[in-house]
Amino acid sequence: MLKYTIKRLLGTIPMLILISIVVFSLAKLMPGDSLSGEIDPLNTNPEYIEEMREKLGYNEPLPVQYFNWITGFVQGDFGKSTKYKTDVFDIIMEKVPNTLLLGVISLIITYILAFSMGMYSGRRPYTIGDNAIAGINYIMLAIPSFVAAVVAIYFFSFHLNWFPFGGSVDILIEKGSFEYYLSKLHHVLLPALVLGAMGTASYTQFLRNDIIENSRKDFVRTARAKGTPIRKIYNVHILRNSIIPLVTFLGFDFAALIGGAIITESIFTYPGIGMLFLDSVTSRDYPTLMALTMLLSFLTLAGNLIADLLYGVVDPRIRLD
Repeated sequence: MLKYTIKRLLGTIPMLILISIVVFSLAKLMPGDSLSGEIDPLNTNPEYIEEMREKLGYNEPLPVQYFNWITGFVQGDFGKSTKYKTDVFDIIMEKVPNTLLLGVISLIITYILAFSMGMYSGRRPYTIGDNAIAGINYIMLAIPSFVAAVVAIYFFSFHLNWFPFGGSVDILIEKGSFEYYLSKLHHVLLPALVLGAMGTASYTQFLRNDIIENSRKDFVRTARAKGTPIRKIYNVHILRNSIIPLVTFLGFDFAALIGGAIITESIFTYPGIGMLFLDSVTSRDYPTLMALTMLLSFLTLAGNLIADLLYGVVDPRIRLD
């Protein structure tokens, strides 16, 4: 497995180089630049804007701009945000804890719901309960995430007043206190519930279908013939085989922990990586935009590698050479 891991890590280098070229090119193809929005004939000196473009290297040839950017990026220098006037690394690190908290809680909710409903539907297929779960899943797949977020805010925040409708913490509470962390948890629960519930449908259906398929295989018939309890057959023999497809999702969710849901964070005005990414696009903050895109791309590749390695952990019959 070590040899396979090293081989995969070396294989990500050319992919990251290609991704960096694509990310840089797409950013530069956007109309205008980060200084375009600051041009105001009444308040801004055009000579100052031109001087800043020269200082930031926007007037250099594109190959030179790419080389300067990627050289600094490899050395850990993500550049300076043109919107926030500070290092991009510091801005990202400020937003990461919020997105991690949102991602972890939403994943916990997703897996709890998916395993509960998937195991129930797989053990009792084509019953009323199975059909009801399938109907709920189809509805969740059909509803856009931004619609679910708006509806959740209306009912749970405005109508029932159970959760706050925005932010990540109450600004009146002292930072570091017990009430501060309770407030952060209170603020993250509603967007996490939306993300977790919306992501449950595909997990549930995959688990259900795999349980039904595996329950018809020869090893299950053999276990039944030996008198193995039904609970053990489903919870040990069938579940171990049925959980493998979900491992693939877990690899992709590794990147989602950092990336967050851009739309959901924006609707809930939750200050995480997703909202920072959207702000960097609208403000043409090239350094922040490119750093976030490269970060998400790297984490996606890392997630795929983790998923492949977990195959061998979940099912010992799978060996990676």
